[in-house]
Amino acid sequence: MKDLLLQYAQYNQWANKLMIDAILQLKAGAADKEINSSFPSVRRTVLHSWGAESIWLQRLLLAEHPVWHGDDLAITIEDACKRWQADSASLVNFVERQYDDRALQHVVEFYDRQKKTYKMPVYHVLQHVFNHATYHRGQLVTMLRQLGVTKIPATDFEAFVWQR
Repeated sequence: MKDLLLQYAQYNQWANKLMIDAILQLKAGAADKEINSSFPSVRRTVLHSWGAESIWLQRLLLAEHPVWHGDDLAITIEDACKRWQADSASLVNFVERQYDDRALQHVVEFYDRQKKTYKMPVYHVLQHVFNHATYHRGQLVTMLRQLGVTKIPATDFEAFVWQR
């Protein structure tokens, strides 16, 4: 299980970087252009994606008071992307540090932003984080196309495996 989750953590980091590289090529103001999707702009989607990875990472690291960054509109698209990539790397590091599959089966207790308590095994949290990121990267692809971007990176898992 650890090897598989480590591979997905590395894939997540790689795919996020490709998406971030494409986003950072947008013309000034394009990331804030309103587009009909789950979130109203590329920047809001990036903030949500980074915010989710960040809060889950904080929960996995047993932060007493995890902070949600997904609604912080004061953060620039560049800074949000930088922080998103850093947290993706930290997720890889987190999985690498787990001594064996038993550590990944450990049940972590956390609360959501409405202060409701939940319990999940670490491996379920990681599966959720990576699946969630894939979902929103797909939305970002559609948003980038609507902004006229023609060079969209291939972020499928098979592309990650083949490039290695």
